[in-house]
Amino acid sequence: MKNYHGCWPTMITPFTEDNKVDFKAIKLLVDWYVAHGADGIFAVCQSSEMFFLKPQEKLDIAKAVVEANEGRIKVIASGHTADDHTEQIEELGNMAKTGVDAVVLVSNRMAKKEEGADVFDKNAEDIFRQLPDVTFGLYECPYPYLRLLTDDFLSDCAKTGKLVFLKDVSCSNEIEKRRVGVVKGTTLSLFNANTSTLLDSWIDGYDGYNGVMANFHIDIYKWMYDHYTTEPKLAREVSDFLTMAAVTEARCYPVNAKFHYQLTGVPMSLVTRSKDVSLLNENSKHEIESLIRLEKLVRGKLGLKV
Repeated sequence: MKNYHGCWPTMITPFTEDNKVDFKAIKLLVDWYVAHGADGIFAVCQSSEMFFLKPQEKLDIAKAVVEANEGRIKVIASGHTADDHTEQIEELGNMAKTGVDAVVLVSNRMAKKEEGADVFDKNAEDIFRQLPDVTFGLYECPYPYLRLLTDDFLSDCAKTGKLVFLKDVSCSNEIEKRRVGVVKGTTLSLFNANTSTLLDSWIDGYDGYNGVMANFHIDIYKWMYDHYTTEPKLAREVSDFLTMAAVTEARCYPVNAKFHYQLTGVPMSLVTRSKDVSLLNENSKHEIESLIRLEKLVRGKLGLKV
């Protein structure tokens, strides 16, 4: 089995009522992830509102997650948000010093939208050259624009060991099948961020899930990961539930995730930098309350702790 596998949340950032990072809630959240079956944590990512965090906040959050985790599961982090290439080298190098297991590159930071694969490849190679001792993953972050990796780049990174982890945001089983072939026989782990294609991507050879909805019911994702080969019919039913539940992501995330945590045992404020908290209106709250009731029904059917 590869070193990176299983079900990983994209960690949100709790803030205090006066809009500071809530480190007490971070500790509680890490414990919640571990208790609910997470195999790893992706911190300082888009769900963490990394584009709205100050440089020092990003580093402090990564350190706090590593410390709270106490080596129980793997922790990776990004914070790769700068536009300037030189600044990117500095932020990636600093993130590597926080103690995380891997530093995650963001694909749209390595070339502008109008620039081609030649610019992307050149900038990536320079990052690898200047930070030779850093273990890297890569995230096809859809914000501010989506840049998918080319097969050639992925193949090179897989064969040379430049990357250990890819968070795939293609949302395409066709692309996922192709990528399984591209990295076959290497140690590069493929993680799917998309729920609707997730089960089929695992069947085709993907190594894990790393997505938003792990903040709501990672234990149900974990059940599907552990049982999809031995209980395929039930796993498909679970996949259908998870796919419909994932519509929640398009609402007022991550505000609604923080509300979900309030109701399920991780106290935190609703303060969010990337979204207006007022988006979580009465209707949105009812949706989360309904989701929690459905989660309990599914857990009961699967024999999980309700």
